[in-house]
Amino acid sequence: MMSGNKKGLLGVAIVIVAGWFWYQYQAMQPTIGAQQETTKASAEPLSLAEFQDKVFWDTAKKSPETLSSLRYFESQGITEHNGRLDDISVARAKADLADTKAELAQLLTYDDALLSPEERLNKSLMVYTMQEAINGERFLFHNYPMTQLYGWHNGIAGFITGTHSVTDAQEADYYIKRLYATRAQFDQLMEQLRLREDRGIIPPTFILEKVLKQLQGFVKADPKKNAFYLALMGKLEKVESIPDAEKLKYLAEAEKAINTVIYPIWAELEAYITALKAKSTNEAGAWKLPDGKAYYQSQLEHFTTTKMTADEIHELGLSEVARIQGDMLALFEAEGYDTSQSFPDLINGFAAEDKHYYPDTDAGRAQIIKDYSAMVAEISAGIADQFNLKPKAPVVVVRVPVFLEQGAPGGYYDLPALDGSRPGRFYANLYDIRATPKYGMRALTYHEAVPGHHYQIALQQEQTSLPWFRKFARYTAYVEGWALYSERVALEMGFQKTNFDKIGALQSELFRAVRLVVDTGMHDRKWTREQAIKYMADNTGMAMSDVVTEIERYIVWPGQATGYKIGQLTLLRLRDEARATLGDKFDIREFHDLVLKGGAMPLTVLEEQVNAWVASKS
Repeated sequence: MMSGNKKGLLGVAIVIVAGWFWYQYQAMQPTIGAQQETTKASAEPLSLAEFQDKVFWDTAKKSPETLSSLRYFESQGITEHNGRLDDISVARAKADLADTKAELAQLLTYDDALLSPEERLNKSLMVYTMQEAINGERFLFHNYPMTQLYGWHNGIAGFITGTHSVTDAQEADYYIKRLYATRAQFDQLMEQLRLREDRGIIPPTFILEKVLKQLQGFVKADPKKNAFYLALMGKLEKVESIPDAEKLKYLAEAEKAINTVIYPIWAELEAYITALKAKSTNEAGAWKLPDGKAYYQSQLEHFTTTKMTADEIHELGLSEVARIQGDMLALFEAEGYDTSQSFPDLINGFAAEDKHYYPDTDAGRAQIIKDYSAMVAEISAGIADQFNLKPKAPVVVVRVPVFLEQGAPGGYYDLPALDGSRPGRFYANLYDIRATPKYGMRALTYHEAVPGHHYQIALQQEQTSLPWFRKFARYTAYVEGWALYSERVALEMGFQKTNFDKIGALQSELFRAVRLVVDTGMHDRKWTREQAIKYMADNTGMAMSDVVTEIERYIVWPGQATGYKIGQLTLLRLRDEARATLGDKFDIREFHDLVLKGGAMPLTVLEEQVNAWVASKS
């Protein structure tokens, strides 16, 4: 998956908010005094391109955290944003929506008849994103700011320890300033939480219990063992320009901030969540929220970029589960397994075989990272007959930070910095060694790294012909659909070398098909958490720790998990239709160029682009 800190899991890392409004509750604070100026000095009207760049940078400058992730202004000597955190207040969220309405009104004044085809596409994509945000106004505060997956506590810790760069004394100062700035941001978080509490938008009890465990686990008796301290120490060790005595001063200041700011905040948050838990229930679905059915449909439309209903998605999921399981049974039979037994018994028996796992040791975990890295290198060197393009930014494989891994998925991706100071990162979760079977590693590599998320997202950032807002568009059905499509491409190219690898690839696809069933099951058909866990465990053979993590992810992120399979199926259909229509004129490299160069877009728009390309070659 794409690193989703939404703020927390995009950094765990920090991903640029999907089309800028990704997590609408965390609006962004204005201030960067100096910035890229795209407006004209005179009163002459802005061109469409100038206006769209202005919208992008006006939005980005409100978020110091996004600017730190981008690292675009640092080369110009503009750095003060690196000492601040985002404004996540209720007022800021409402103000951002008002700004969007005003910007949309101005955008609609540009006459399509006077625009080039590419400009019309640029306009329509920005209109799509803005209109979606405006249409979702009544659900502006329907999400959960505190969860085991992307809660504020995980987000701020992941951002400061991971994304925040320390390359000199100035940035070390900023690190300390951000530790102290967490108090103001925490107060804004509490405003958000209380607003939702008053409206009855409260996470399930079992989610709050996991949040409490995370809060308690983050606080160490010795602050020098806290992640904020250890991360700064690790960053400082790599900076030769700072004298050792000065490094010790920064570490002492970090220890002070942890004791006087961070730990009191964590204690207050633990007390609040404990009290909130008493008001919670174990009902898992979005149906329980105010106007929950309409809210869930809005999330399905957002994440799939289609008008598909919950019923349609549920039935599609059941159909795909049956098809993929049939393909897996054929491979099991070829390997001599007894396919007369039930699928749950077969797949769970297969998954229980010790030969599929690394030793549950530090050395075993280190070998996993090494093997993932070798798989990335192998496929990167072997896909030229499918792809003309290649991103400049490298990708590295790293372990999910230990303090985050219990609530994190099996793997996720974080994008590279624009200035080259940070590569793309494929995070591998090594918490439960049984959640990393050898036969599933290749599919995850191709999904998160090459030719999946890293390939697509790094290339999108590097396209000089795209306006800024398109370089960072994050439509889930496209981004995650591409990553799942990439798994299929790698399978078709023979990178899944054994039948066990192929079973792993199909299991990965099956996992995404099952998501269609359980997501709609819980949020529309009122399935319980336990019903969803049983269905996923019975139909995938995944480790139970992974199953529970995934189901609880879908509970707090309604609809998001449906975008993967719908996006993949759309890409496969468009590819196969283009090949059938063009025959010998079809070149898979040109098809991939077309899909990748334009960056992420709604599936309906992508289909229009592919159809136009096919028509131009017919």
